[in-house]
Amino acid sequence: MKEIDWSNLSFGYMPTDYNVRCYYREGAWGEIEVSSSEIIPMSIAATCLHYGQEAFEGLKAYRCPDGKVRIFRPEENAARLQATCRGLVMPEISTELFIEMVKKVVRLNQRFIPPYESGATLYIRPLLIGTTPQVGVHPASEYLFVIFVTPVGPYFKGGFSTNPYVITRDYDRSAPLGTGCYKVGGNYAASLRANKWAHDQGYSCEFYLDAKEKKYIDECGAANFFGIKDNSYITPLSHSILPSVTNMSLMQLAEDLGLKVERRQIPLEELETFEEAGACGTAAVISPIERIDDPQTGHSYVFAKDGKPGPISSKLYHKLINIQYGIEPDTHGWTKVVIE
Repeated sequence: MKEIDWSNLSFGYMPTDYNVRCYYREGAWGEIEVSSSEIIPMSIAATCLHYGQEAFEGLKAYRCPDGKVRIFRPEENAARLQATCRGLVMPEISTELFIEMVKKVVRLNQRFIPPYESGATLYIRPLLIGTTPQVGVHPASEYLFVIFVTPVGPYFKGGFSTNPYVITRDYDRSAPLGTGCYKVGGNYAASLRANKWAHDQGYSCEFYLDAKEKKYIDECGAANFFGIKDNSYITPLSHSILPSVTNMSLMQLAEDLGLKVERRQIPLEELETFEEAGACGTAAVISPIERIDDPQTGHSYVFAKDGKPGPISSKLYHKLINIQYGIEPDTHGWTKVVIE
């Protein structure tokens, strides 16, 4: 294996040694299989290819200063995948099978786990697809659950630094009562055009309003939004928003730090009142928002006048990553040691 420049990894894909697979046939999940192939053999008529019957997850493995390798709240990723399965009429993967496969694939590819000092991590991608060949629109009867891993650097090039966002009213990521609360590829496909539009104008990401009325804050690209004001951590509540394991964890840490936590609708005009704002998710953890521009009104909501992350966002970010890396006590029992 050629030497990997761990400190300069992009958030991309690098082939690793093994992936793990499990097939659902005749109404039951089979045994876990180990594969060294990047290829999935499937019919050209597979349900996932034509009708989008697929779901995925994202989590990370961390090589820690004490030499151990930890994963973070995998049972919550399993629960979210199970919710997606119910929403897309796919067979659920048990939490036990999910975690067993995550641990196995991390151990099999441990030479690809970046060193602690590098700031890089091993990204874990569980993927569930319907494989039954059919041209009628109905759920598959056979499925493949596969987990692969790849080492990744920071999601945003600057790491933990502020980024500019831009409000879009011309595009919606998901519809009310649609699939927004599930982690499915179609939601991300729906965001590609808006994301390109934002990038072409020099922004890090697009900022969505609710699809129905365009009055309330929805998501920051593919991440959850949070705002800080009056010693409160405030994040949107909507069926269109994907429940984020990172946001769930930040809400708990905010409470631990003495902040009041609110999950509710956030009117667009309330952006004016926030002292800090951020986007959060597995990939970036927290991406502090420098400003949000509104092209329709010409107004700019500025949260970081000096261009630096705010004090509460910084405190939450460092608290969370220190737990993930085993540096601070894991009082909530969130981490699991995969390699001693």
